[in-house]
Amino acid sequence: MELSFFDKFYSILKKHIELFTILGLAIIFYFVFFHNIGTYPLMDVDETRYVAMARDMFNTKDFMTLYLNGEYFFEKPPLYFWHECIAFGLFGKINEFSARFPVSLLGFLLSFIIYFFFRKNIGRKFGVITSLILATSLEFIILAKYAILDIVLTFYICIALISYFETFFCRENNKKYFWWLFYLFSGFAVMAKGIPGIAIPFGIVFFVSIFAKRFKENFKLIYLLPGIGIFLLVVLPWHIIMLKKYDPLFFNEYIIKHHLHRFINSENNEIGRKQPFYYYFLTVLWGFFPWILSLIAVIIDKIKNLKKFVFADYIKNINFENLNNREKIMICALISTVWILLFFSLSSTKLVTYILPVYFPLAIIGGNIWYEYINNNKYEKSINIITMIISYIFVFAGIAAIFSPLYLPQQLYNDILNVKWLVIISLIIFGVGNILFIKNKKYLFVFLLNVLFMTVISAFGTGEFFKIDYKFGQQDLIEFAQYAKKHNYTISAFEMGRKYSLLYYNGKKIDYNTDQDLTIEGVSEDLNKNNNVVIIRNKQMDIIEGKVDFNIIKTGRRYTMIKK
Repeated sequence: MELSFFDKFYSILKKHIELFTILGLAIIFYFVFFHNIGTYPLMDVDETRYVAMARDMFNTKDFMTLYLNGEYFFEKPPLYFWHECIAFGLFGKINEFSARFPVSLLGFLLSFIIYFFFRKNIGRKFGVITSLILATSLEFIILAKYAILDIVLTFYICIALISYFETFFCRENNKKYFWWLFYLFSGFAVMAKGIPGIAIPFGIVFFVSIFAKRFKENFKLIYLLPGIGIFLLVVLPWHIIMLKKYDPLFFNEYIIKHHLHRFINSENNEIGRKQPFYYYFLTVLWGFFPWILSLIAVIIDKIKNLKKFVFADYIKNINFENLNNREKIMICALISTVWILLFFSLSSTKLVTYILPVYFPLAIIGGNIWYEYINNNKYEKSINIITMIISYIFVFAGIAAIFSPLYLPQQLYNDILNVKWLVIISLIIFGVGNILFIKNKKYLFVFLLNVLFMTVISAFGTGEFFKIDYKFGQQDLIEFAQYAKKHNYTISAFEMGRKYSLLYYNGKKIDYNTDQDLTIEGVSEDLNKNNNVVIIRNKQMDIIEGKVDFNIIKTGRRYTMIKK
């Protein structure tokens, strides 16, 4: 009897399952990380700042010293900027695509490495689920398409941790290689962003080793001495060069101000960014969307079933060596999550991007939850309830968005018009699909629908959402900078010291007047500079109107460019 087309396809699929798995993941990861990354401008503050610095490094061929707007920049190590320069050289141009390519590539590679690691040590299905959860977590998606340092730090920390975790599963005579890889990638993490590159991986090794009763293994000379040598070989050369060349300025700026003060007390230095202790716990609530919903459901389920559970006795009775691979990696993930959250929460200086490394262990925890949910219907009631609630909310939001012209201000409606139908269709399909799949207990399709939703939003929505943000002022600055570049004008700006769109899109040093507020005298002085334009906020135009002689060149939504 001749096989049908579907039978033949299933036979081929089963025979070449690994090939089709890799191909399927590659397609999803392409749309998550690469699609359309060059179609929208760089964002203020950090993208425009860091890419402008990388461009200066690439053009001057000074690969040791960082400069920002013509001045020394001793806030960060140079590894991110080296990645950028490689991309500029590879593509032969400096633009939005070549600037974002390195961070997107790291997100792409990390997702695949996670798949291969878990496929080897736990199973293909667990590897697929975990890698997809990481790749489609909201904050990871955003920052893996955003040309700043945090994804570089996250990549090397995660590879260091994967190397360490592999020591629990590999042959005894291969352990030394994975320990050496741990030190190597920890060194790269330091070169990406300094102290977190040491504190996070070594802190996790410390606590996991204590729990697993393998603490003495950390100090085996065959692991420790070559490992420290490798670590120092990566970290020391650049730091020594900079200390010799710029001491004591480099020491005071890089070590004291931007590492110690940043961690200890942001109120008493120029950095600012102080947030409450719980700041990153709130960040994870949206940053780990949509997978945070299932995690919350399981936490609620566990709390309800605590009753006679004694945590201290449970921990005391665990024998790490007798656990299976999935149980071991879950303990590693739990410890990693707690330590990363605690480390960044203890820091006085907090930015939303800093917490990015936590999504790797959270993806492992989420992967375990969805693995059990799909295969064993575990946590079924709790996950179904919270998913159904969110699904109905999404359907309602999608329907409400159809009638947005009736209740939104005209200007705001025009701002979101390009993304309106993408949001409406995505919300309704996500909501209705989840409701139908849950009612029919098709939990694998619930998972795939979540992946599809985040993939579509990432591929086709990221640029549009960014463009909405540009309309609130950044688009003015980009146009002004490009106009000034075209006419060979220099630029002075008032009270916008962190708006680096002017710097990147003009390509020349910008006088930000960071040491003074807008005054009639200050504007007059800058207008009198030869071939110079001045940019100020629209709401401050009344300060100079009728008191300073100027011509308006361009007026935007938030800023105005004037010239004498």
